[in-house]
Amino acid sequence: MTDDLLARHQAVLPSWVTTYYGNDAIELVSGSGRRVTDASGRTYLDFFGGVLTNMLGYDVAEVREAVERQLATGIVHSSTLYLIRQQVDLAEKIARVSGIPDARVFFTNSGTEANEAALLFATNHRRSNQILAIRNSYHGRTFAAMAVTGHRSWSASGLSPLQVSWLHSGDKLRGRMAGLSDGDHIDAAVEDLREVLATTTAGDVAALIAEPIQGVGGFVHAPDGLLGAFKKELDNHGILLIADEVQTGWGRTGEHFWGYQAHDVQPDLITFAKGIGNGFALAGVVGRADLVNAVPATSFSTFGGNPISTAAGNAVLDYVLDHDLQANARRTGEILLSGLREVAADSKILAEVRGRGLMIGLEFCRPGTTEPDTAATLAVFDECRKGGLLVGKGGLYGNVLRMGPPLTLTEDEAREGLAILVAAIRTAESHG
Repeated sequence: MTDDLLARHQAVLPSWVTTYYGNDAIELVSGSGRRVTDASGRTYLDFFGGVLTNMLGYDVAEVREAVERQLATGIVHSSTLYLIRQQVDLAEKIARVSGIPDARVFFTNSGTEANEAALLFATNHRRSNQILAIRNSYHGRTFAAMAVTGHRSWSASGLSPLQVSWLHSGDKLRGRMAGLSDGDHIDAAVEDLREVLATTTAGDVAALIAEPIQGVGGFVHAPDGLLGAFKKELDNHGILLIADEVQTGWGRTGEHFWGYQAHDVQPDLITFAKGIGNGFALAGVVGRADLVNAVPATSFSTFGGNPISTAAGNAVLDYVLDHDLQANARRTGEILLSGLREVAADSKILAEVRGRGLMIGLEFCRPGTTEPDTAATLAVFDECRKGGLLVGKGGLYGNVLRMGPPLTLTEDEAREGLAILVAAIRTAESHG
């Protein structure tokens, strides 16, 4: 049946909507907790969570029941022309946890739309279409979001409504910042920011958009404090900071609730998506009232913040806070990170283990070099599946395994997944 479904998929969907595992693509037909089952009956431990979206895992009673209660009212959609209690409740909670005084929340359907909205707010407020972005970043697939995506594999067009100037990424393996201490990295990055502002902009830049940890870019991240150091320079010019927390938010990094909190900074705007809906389409922007209100026309999102998605979102955020999933992410993430770093210490192909909490990247390179090894990456990726573990791929060169397990991951499941990962790396190494 899966083979027929793959052929049908290829016959009616665009060629660029690809699936993992090539001709062995799998259809997930059921899920519970942190495990999913495919159409052939094979069960897997899921360490990618629908690309970091199924933040609580699968078949979570609290979320299901909240959605069922809303469905039972008969109101699936009303539009924001009418009051939506679930939307207001969730906006209040997000404003409270954002750290932004007098915050306003605008709901959308996806992280891409959230970033588009944040760019709209910033450019309107500053009356400028100049944006600073980070190399190796990913912010979405629509026109403006694509323009600030510094990752060729995800840039389908060179056309842009924005004037974008690029800053260096936090890559520690290669590039200008490779090998620098954290302090030297921050100093060099701030000097680069000053140079960019002086040379490639007209001066009146609207905003810097940055992921605290780059998602699609392979979980690359700069030293703690860099965004704070950037903000001091940005404030000298009135430039806003947009934190793209689509993948880093809601406690995933373990040490902080938001990724930006590792940087001693308060963003002007925060975008969020993915995990807050636990699979339901839910995203948005939270920011200062004067910025979010900087829309000089009537506007709304037809489906953004609808009663069903916000019912789910309320249940998800309550669950995250009530069960202290941030602490669980730190605890179970440390099991994975410490175990994987032990492997990296004597591995010929595992060049770097990076990330925080349950946001972990493994970069594979040819022995003794920083040359990306996509073949080894694919071998480990396939071995994980054979061992019953689903992981993701990414990175600028396609040589990074990405993992974002549900934040409800247990310590036993972390050790189980770690054992599969270690075996997969050893197998790929021996066959290389």
